[in-house]
Amino acid sequence: MEPLREAGMFGKRTNFGQSAPAQRVSPPAEPRPTAATAQPSAAPANERAPAPQVAPPAAVAAEIRPRTEEYYQTKATIFGALIEAIDLSQLSKMDSESAREEIRDIVNEIIAIKNVVMSIAEQEELLDDICNDVLGYGPLEPLLSRDDIADIMVNGPARTFIEVGGKIQLTNIRFKDNQQLMNICQRIVSQVGRRVDESSPICDARLLDGSRVNVIAPPLAIDGAALTIRKFRKDKLTLDQLVRYNTISPAGAEILKVIGRVRCNAVISGGTGSGKTTLLNCLTRYIDDDERIITCEDAAELQLQQAHVVRLETRPPNLEGQGAVTMRDLVKNCLRMRPERIIVGEVRGPEAFDLLQAMNTGHDGSMGTLHANSPRECLSRIESMITMGGFALPSRTIREMIVSSIDVIIQASRLRDGSRRITHITEVMGMEGDVIITQDLLVYEMRGEDANGRILGVHRGTGIGRPRFWERARYYNEENRLAAALDEIDLKDEVLN
Repeated sequence: MEPLREAGMFGKRTNFGQSAPAQRVSPPAEPRPTAATAQPSAAPANERAPAPQVAPPAAVAAEIRPRTEEYYQTKATIFGALIEAIDLSQLSKMDSESAREEIRDIVNEIIAIKNVVMSIAEQEELLDDICNDVLGYGPLEPLLSRDDIADIMVNGPARTFIEVGGKIQLTNIRFKDNQQLMNICQRIVSQVGRRVDESSPICDARLLDGSRVNVIAPPLAIDGAALTIRKFRKDKLTLDQLVRYNTISPAGAEILKVIGRVRCNAVISGGTGSGKTTLLNCLTRYIDDDERIITCEDAAELQLQQAHVVRLETRPPNLEGQGAVTMRDLVKNCLRMRPERIIVGEVRGPEAFDLLQAMNTGHDGSMGTLHANSPRECLSRIESMITMGGFALPSRTIREMIVSSIDVIIQASRLRDGSRRITHITEVMGMEGDVIITQDLLVYEMRGEDANGRILGVHRGTGIGRPRFWERARYYNEENRLAAALDEIDLKDEVLN
């Protein structure tokens, strides 16, 4: 670090120290002591204690403390002096940990020179905030580091909401102004080669960990930029963990494992925030390592563990409206890449037609997700998306294509208490006349709620002893495992609480 200083990296610091007038800034209000402020923040970020898996609302309020106007004035003064004192071009060449330590040293000097009266806890909090503003995502960093938060919703610079445990809560996080919020949004989307400004006010992107990001900027967003982040957990969920969280029963999880293993064509249906992508990630764990998998997504967020995976991502048009690559372009190109399985992150348009064709032409085990509230509605939405794509096909022809392509529909739901459940595992059987026939292998029945308002229910079998994909399971030597799981859900009435 010292050789860099001698080389003149921070040559402005001497001038700054000589010319800066001494001043006293009123200290911010004393924050309530927490575990976060009790620990020294000089430790690297990756060595901090992990966030708890489940944080009650009281813990959230204690961890995200309110800031006074005096605090923001003090921070603005010190931040402006920091920008004058450092060479940002040289700082960008340092690794993150070294740059963070260098910034902390200079900010400590500025605080001493300007005679800012602050407690040790306040100073550590200010140091973290300034480091996050320069090197990270500013006020969002404390939220991004917590693994119990599912969604971060920024409604302009003054109001930020989070979802914890299925419930939305208002936080005390705020930005200096809309310009700071826009700078952070631009920093996020530029990492994946995209931009957001007045000329391109809508943007889908992702964080480095795969978390989904959506930004809509002024003038479309009237009260300031709206930033929505669908966070991914650092520890990847598995079906066994979903069983522990009561999302699915043990027998139901075994059926899902068989479905993933025997290359059934599966569609995961559900509403927003119901856990479709998480469930898709869980199912892909049971794909053999020697299979070639190609994923197509608007913003790459699937986290497959296999070695032979090709990840594709759509591209929006440029400023001239040219160069867009749509989901349908990706799915069509997949067919020329010798895939064994095609995974579509979300089916929302005419690419449904190409995915059905792929499922029916030797790419068994392909999967996708779409928005629908029931398995029956899922089939209707697929038909509607194909029709809206401009395909002049009779309804019966489209339905026959659906029947011959899709084997299983897995329905995920988020209940009113915030919990997530797999409510249906449904087979597509065939057609009677012009109607698609389905049968449920497993359904979730609500039985009431406890004293805390949590919904109680059971996953029950429907008495189906031999599903349509039985022969496929026998081909992969999984029929005994499937039979045992079907017997268990028929015999065991397991209350989920």
